[in-house]
Amino acid sequence: MSNVVVGLDIGGTKMIAAAADETGRIIKRERAPTPKGPEAGLALLDEMIAEVTEGAEIIAMGAAAGGPLNWETGVVSPLHQPGWQDIPLKALMQGKYGCRFSVDVDTNLAALAEYDHGKVSKLLYMTISTGLGGSLVVDGQIYRGMNGEHPELGHQSVPYRLAAGRTVACTCGSNGCLEALVSGSGIRRLYRKAPEELSKEEWDEVSWNLGQGLRNLAAIYLPDVIVLGGGLVFGARDSLLPPAIAVMRDHVKIVPHPKVTASDMGEHNVLAGAILLALRDARFSS
Repeated sequence: MSNVVVGLDIGGTKMIAAAADETGRIIKRERAPTPKGPEAGLALLDEMIAEVTEGAEIIAMGAAAGGPLNWETGVVSPLHQPGWQDIPLKALMQGKYGCRFSVDVDTNLAALAEYDHGKVSKLLYMTISTGLGGSLVVDGQIYRGMNGEHPELGHQSVPYRLAAGRTVACTCGSNGCLEALVSGSGIRRLYRKAPEELSKEEWDEVSWNLGQGLRNLAAIYLPDVIVLGGGLVFGARDSLLPPAIAVMRDHVKIVPHPKVTASDMGEHNVLAGAILLALRDARFSS
């Protein structure tokens, strides 16, 4: 095996490591459950990296992790991995492997992969699963907010529809957030059942609320395309997407309507984005 780049997907439930050639083609990948605690997690990453690289020289590494994290310093504190607090991942990995190492929020890298896959100028990616997050890529660059912070698409407020008597309290501490209305955890809190158990009338509410969120994003960002991913999108595509898209189109009046589609990359977009990040570093350092 010649020189390789390494992509890492460090998730709350699973870790994936892959070695790719300089075109981005994956040569070998490994997947394993995420262990508890950073020591065990970092040790497992080392084992997986050794397995996929098979002794080849690593010229750059890219990693995706849950936020919050500092993409510049490479310090990570993934919300869904409570033991991983203020871990200097970039410094640790660069010191160990002697190559450039970059890390970014998983939704940013998923968006980067979708952008590379879709070949449009402005792409907005939203993932709906346990929670709701997303990112905007403009001309190949990840959009970052004030102080480089990651925008929180799930914490916009929308004019929602809900049966009488329900209140929408979000885990962020605010009320009426889109995440609290349409994510898997939000649905469980509001409806006291799993998403797959919702009635048609309840799906009508969820899709209306998602459509209002899409309306906001379309009107404010004017993306060429909005790509939706995540377990809830793939598990309830027919019940959720067509009516949500119709709501968006009915309520966006003065700007062009973006194309709205489900991702055809699935969960692979995060790892693909991590590899793209590594390739950018490899080219920068060459």
